[in-house]
Amino acid sequence: MATTEHPPVSRLRTWMLEGLSDMAGHQQGPHAAPEPAHKGQRWWRVMCLTGVDYFSTLGYQPGIAALAAGLLSPIATIVLVIVTLAGALPVYRRVADESPHGQGSIAMLERLLTFWKGKLFVLTLLGFAATDFLITITLSAADASTHLVENPHLTDALHDKQMLITLILIALLGAVFLKGFLEAIGVAVALVGVYLVLNAVVVAVGLWHVATAGHVVTDWSSALTTQHGNVFVMVGVALLVFPKLALGLSGFETGVAVMPHVQGDPGDTEDKPAGRIRGTKKLLTWAALIMSVFLIATSFITTLLIPEKQFESGGDANGRALAYLAHEYLGNTFGTVYDASTIAILWFAGASAMAGLLNLMPRYLPRYGMAPHWARAVRPMVIVFTLIGFFVTWIFDADVDAQGGAYATGVLVLISSAAIAVTIAARKAGQKGWTIGFAVISAVFLYTTVLNVIERPDGVKIGACFIAGIILVSLLSRLARAFELRVTHVALDDMAGRFVRDMAHRKIRFIANEPDRRDVAEYRDKIEQIRHDNDLPAQEDFVFVEVTVGDPSEFEAGLTVRGEVLHDRYRVLTLESSSIPNALAALVLHVRDTTGCTPHIYFEWTEGNPFANFLRFFLFGQGEVAPVTREVLREAEPDRSRRPRVHVG
Repeated sequence: MATTEHPPVSRLRTWMLEGLSDMAGHQQGPHAAPEPAHKGQRWWRVMCLTGVDYFSTLGYQPGIAALAAGLLSPIATIVLVIVTLAGALPVYRRVADESPHGQGSIAMLERLLTFWKGKLFVLTLLGFAATDFLITITLSAADASTHLVENPHLTDALHDKQMLITLILIALLGAVFLKGFLEAIGVAVALVGVYLVLNAVVVAVGLWHVATAGHVVTDWSSALTTQHGNVFVMVGVALLVFPKLALGLSGFETGVAVMPHVQGDPGDTEDKPAGRIRGTKKLLTWAALIMSVFLIATSFITTLLIPEKQFESGGDANGRALAYLAHEYLGNTFGTVYDASTIAILWFAGASAMAGLLNLMPRYLPRYGMAPHWARAVRPMVIVFTLIGFFVTWIFDADVDAQGGAYATGVLVLISSAAIAVTIAARKAGQKGWTIGFAVISAVFLYTTVLNVIERPDGVKIGACFIAGIILVSLLSRLARAFELRVTHVALDDMAGRFVRDMAHRKIRFIANEPDRRDVAEYRDKIEQIRHDNDLPAQEDFVFVEVTVGDPSEFEAGLTVRGEVLHDRYRVLTLESSSIPNALAALVLHVRDTTGCTPHIYFEWTEGNPFANFLRFFLFGQGEVAPVTREVLREAEPDRSRRPRVHVG
């Protein structure tokens, strides 16, 4: 058997394509060896990974709520908590049931749509997911640098270095993931534990000051009544400003995205990982409960204890309300410790977002043929996302407020899609009560999303840029890989295997036939045409091959070959594939490898414009079959002496 010499693989390439042993057990690239199954982590440890995103919003959420709602901030935050516990939490607990491998609502909605419309829809959702996760990385790093620059001990030295500090923090986050994913979980546990304890201290001290200074509560309630009149007006205004507080919902999508890392039960199977689902539901529930308590408490104390002007741009509490209280009531030493913890968790909040990106993108893009093979590898993807993070930071000038709209849009679109997905799932399951409940939740999130888009259109603009970029790069990648052999395996049924074994005793000759009436005349005329065009003797034996195109937007899949005898004399192999040329090339290569003989396959030329035929092949899997089949074979088998023969007449 002839062999093809390959150039030695460089160290850099080997390092870049090392296995995905710490990314839920997925094999990483075409050159990576299979890795042992990932055993997972306890649910509370994985909660800390998603919690560095979710809990870190305490660093800026109270300030954003105060700016958006003013004196109504505690009431608006209570509305946010109600939506969280009664809306987002039930939705994502159902998502964990329906999609236990971390694909989330995107996978649930993907199953509803086929062909190109389904692929483009998924790519659109991936664009918003990229917006959510990437802005999480850049916004959190920018807010971490704000806490560092505004620290009383460092403000003089660092007041004009925020952009540089933000870029360094993003680079350090990328370095952690280049080192390894499991290290990220260990760091997250330590950061979340320290941060929640420090926040509990600040909240306790703040509540004590509110309780001991009774006039603070009466002053607030009087001002609230004077400004808004009655409770119904207050609730109405709180509902109107709720979309601006949507950043407080940011942890749910990442909570599902990191689901593959949750440790399951010993009896879990790939199809029914009951332990992993149960652990993920605990993760989501406890994260939501912890965050709800902190959100209400922090919005209350910051609104009552911090002068309104300090929340505004340039104020000491802008983007760092709790840090302001820590310095004000616990001294600069504790305040500096609190700053350090906040900076660390805000910086590392990008870890859960990076984990979400690394879990989602490699699951979809390579499978669609819309990304190169290296997209399955962690390290190249980390480098790409880090560079995009640099670019986004530069575009927004490391400004936290400027990125808030894009962040909220990404979060709300994903939650809305999840709510719609579980509504459809409940309806299909015949669960009328859950269907109505999820439909109401969907309406609430859709209203919130639309209102946020109207008030802050920058989010849609940024999301549209990500969507356009993903679709453009993906289509160009698929175009570049148009002639790649993309059949993962070939399986022959008993009859098909019998045909191949029988043919192996003489010259193996296939006729590619586009099935029409499938009557005696069709097969008789086809054989006569092939014999005439190729000047073959009458005694030559043929087997017909007929390919039916399924979903042409699918890039790679297995191939099942079925054999049948029609009209008691014509042997026919039938296949279903997304691409006729790929299926034919895969079949003849498989026959060559199993029999040791070189097959011949015969075509007739396709009428029509070659460019139009290529577009038909690219989009619909058909078109100019003969030359494309030959090109697929040429790329798959560089040795001409071993390449199956293609004849066209």
